[in-house]
Amino acid sequence: MMTIQPKTKVRYSISFKQMVVQEIEQGANFDFTRKKYGINGTVTIQRWVKLFGKDHLLNKIVRIQTMTETDRLKSLEEENKKLKLALADAYLAKTCLEGVIEAANKEYKVDLKKNFGDQLPKK
Repeated sequence: MMTIQPKTKVRYSISFKQMVVQEIEQGANFDFTRKKYGINGTVTIQRWVKLFGKDHLLNKIVRIQTMTETDRLKSLEEENKKLKLALADAYLAKTCLEGVIEAANKEYKVDLKKNFGDQLPKK
């Protein structure tokens, strides 16, 4: 029979958190600092930096666009959506027509695709 080990929750003091954040702000690596102090969570120190430190150390994506760029992006996204719908409709129509041709081939025992090409006027 296996015995269940109780989970141990580690609570860090505010002064400890501030000390770790200060090391990060002075240029220490997040992973190195985490391993140095035996901190298990991979985002724990990042949360501490948000709470106690200078938020500029965390990676951020900032996109600066003019209104015309934003409008252009929106119109392109709408156009892309319409084109995808049109393409889906075209595939559906093609599939339906292929089904009709296949049914006609069975009904009339003729290969319509092959015979249709022979009847085109030659220039």
